Amino acid sequence: MADITRAPRGAARLFLTASAFFFASSALLHAQAAPALRLIPMPRQVQAGAVLSLDHGVLVRTGSLDAEDRFTADDLRAAIEEHGVSAHTGGPIIDLLRTNTASARAILAAAHLTFDPAMHDEGYVIVPQPHELAVIAATSAGLFYGAQTVKQLIIGNGDVAYLETATIRDWPALPHRGLDDDLSRGPVPTLEFQERQVRTLAACKLNIYSPYFEHTLAYSGSPLIAPPGGSMSPADVATLIHYAAQYHVTIVPEQEAFGHLHHVLKYEQYSLLAETPHGQVLSPVQSGSLALIKQWFTQITQQFPSPWVHIGADETVELGKGQTKDLVTQRGLDQVYVDFLRQIDGVIRPTGKRVLFWGDLAWHSPDLVAALPKDMIGVPWVYDALPDFDKYIRPFNRAGMEVWVAPGVNNWRRVYPDNNVALVNIQHFVRDGQRMGARGMLNTVWNDDGEGIFDEDWYGVLFGAAASWQPGESPLQQFAMSYGAVFHGDLSGKVDKAQGQIMAAQKLLSDNGFRFGASNALFWEDPWSPAGQQDSAKLLPILKDLRLNAENAIILIDEARAANPLRQQDALDALALGARRIDFIGMKFQFADEIAHAYADAYTEAATPHSRAFSDLVEISNANGRCQDLRDGYTLTRELFEQAWRRDNRPYWLENVLAQYDTATQLWIARARQFDTLRAQLSKTHSLPKAEEIGVPVINGD
Repeated sequence: MADITRAPRGAARLFLTASAFFFASSALLHAQAAPALRLIPMPRQVQAGAVLSLDHGVLVRTGSLDAEDRFTADDLRAAIEEHGVSAHTGGPIIDLLRTNTASARAILAAAHLTFDPAMHDEGYVIVPQPHELAVIAATSAGLFYGAQTVKQLIIGNGDVAYLETATIRDWPALPHRGLDDDLSRGPVPTLEFQERQVRTLAACKLNIYSPYFEHTLAYSGSPLIAPPGGSMSPADVATLIHYAAQYHVTIVPEQEAFGHLHHVLKYEQYSLLAETPHGQVLSPVQSGSLALIKQWFTQITQQFPSPWVHIGADETVELGKGQTKDLVTQRGLDQVYVDFLRQIDGVIRPTGKRVLFWGDLAWHSPDLVAALPKDMIGVPWVYDALPDFDKYIRPFNRAGMEVWVAPGVNNWRRVYPDNNVALVNIQHFVRDGQRMGARGMLNTVWNDDGEGIFDEDWYGVLFGAAASWQPGESPLQQFAMSYGAVFHGDLSGKVDKAQGQIMAAQKLLSDNGFRFGASNALFWEDPWSPAGQQDSAKLLPILKDLRLNAENAIILIDEARAANPLRQQDALDALALGARRIDFIGMKFQFADEIAHAYADAYTEAATPHSRAFSDLVEISNANGRCQDLRDGYTLTRELFEQAWRRDNRPYWLENVLAQYDTATQLWIARARQFDTLRAQLSKTHSLPKAEEIGVPVINGD
């Protein structure tokens, strides 16, 4: 399975020259003018050079004995070989060098480049040299990130591959750049897919992967909680941590420790700890609550070497409605919340871990933030496309606490992420976080409806990588023009256009009152239900354009695949699936309306000999009937959805989603049979029941 860290097979050979970017080979190939570089993230300082043809093998070497540097060299060699290029020949050389070596110092001096203190931890320099390319860094992480940029500079495949040369100085704006991935409400990824996530995150210079657990992390001594086949075992954790460390990615566990714990508290063994019977919030007045937290985080500390743990603690909506009602009356809701947060921190503090928590308190009682321990880390989360986010960050600044910002990819409750909202949210929130001294970013993926396909989320995830590495406000257009080339190896621009078509479809919906755009609710909604009829009235004027946007995306993806070999094929399949599901939303409401009109006509003409009444019913239900089209739409998207799910996830939870497909399919099968019966009745009696008698919307007063 190809991914961003492995370029496509068949790319030609890399051959680099002097800092003046002169290229010569035995075949006397000619350098061409360089186009705008397409990189994610875009380096902080970059001077593009010539475009060089490639027809030689490449030798990657490092003089370092450091195991991490050797891994970086091997990783780069593997990427080159997947271009179909030998990485062990006597051709040009890619040198991976540490700044403390004499050769690195000489190269930097000759190129009049400095390696500043701000670059130390993760920064790197790329300098073209005669017959070699020097990647220079002070640390193994910096060298790794420099190598990731080199991979992105190799463009194309086979004999038409080329190198976009450049002199680069680069270092991150934020030291902690990560992704928070929901593993508790539906999909639980396979270990293989998590490894692909790690490689892809690292290739775009993210350095944290934070799996979100409510009940899907298996604890010894707690067999009830983690669902069999739907949780990470200690062996899974150990494997993932070791794997991620090679890619300079830290696994930061998030175990909810206050709210969002219904799947624990629904068991009688833990019901006494619930604020309300079998609810979702731990009760602070029960001593067993802290005992359970201590049990969990003792094991987490033993398994995860990360310096941080995330305790969640957001949306404690039941607090004060049950066991703590009297205490809340005495002390106030937010004070009770703060007191328990302090107790949780006190339980975890002896482990030496720093505690991250969701920053809801900054919304409700910003003055109480100062009552929290100063070494806790506040993580404000806001997912709207706001012009600025200062008020969500400022309470933590005033309290002297470290802050990480948490935007989101806007995938939840949607058949495909709404990137119109997500990109602006990420752009502005991370920009403001940088300006206000934030130390980190956790971009978020949530699966509220349990239907998430992570391969649909990469557009927002990779923009988060760009925004957290690049200083200031990351340009949206720059990213939009780079995504297809960097992530998929698409030189045609058609993948980028396909993403644009989906964004246009989502905007049509949001501009017409649908807050969640192409939502799961719209996908499952019966268009003849009362709510469906209200939505239909708003949808009908835009459905033609909506469907054309979605269908154009599918065509563009196919054309891109035909134009050149592409990477990340699973993500392209997921993009096409999102487009098909958006198109089906349009088709469903269109065809349901057409059925209602056809039935109104048939009812009016039923008693008239030789009228179109019979043929109107044939249009509704027959081999090519609208009911059958809607049945087929659900069965097709069901098949494609199941394929996408199984590529990414364990089978756990899948049947819950497939059951919805089956129910929706059966609805239209039943309606088709009903209309078949009515067609037979029309032939015998030349009469039909009124539309409202059979559940069809009334048209024109029928």
